[in-house]
Amino acid sequence: QLQLVESGGGLVQPGGSLRLSCASPGFTLEYYGIGWFRQAPGKEREAVSCISSSGGSTNYADSVKGRFTISRDNAKNTVYLQMNSLRPEDTAVYYCMADTVLRHYWGRGTQVTASS
Repeated sequence: QLQLVESGGGLVQPGGSLRLSCASPGFTLEYYGIGWFRQAPGKEREAVSCISSSGGSTNYADSVKGRFTISRDNAKNTVYLQMNSLRPEDTAVYYCMADTVLRHYWGRGTQVTASS
């Protein structure tokens, strides 16, 4: 069973940076596209960014373009989301999702809070 574990969340001041990681202990991620999503209190879950299995193709929500960068290191079986210039509106629980042929797998999320 594929399990995803997110880490790297925390509390930062507006303008600060965080790097989120998405790993899958015991299960290789290199064959799958991976997406990052977020959900703020009282709001629906929204897509933030995604990356193809090879890492050659990436996409971003307009709200994070130029500030967030998705990447993957298949040798380390990890996908990253580098978040710079964080804003209060980026505050949310961030989830990673693996897109396999049969279904989507989700992690439990990591809290990101940008507040002074």
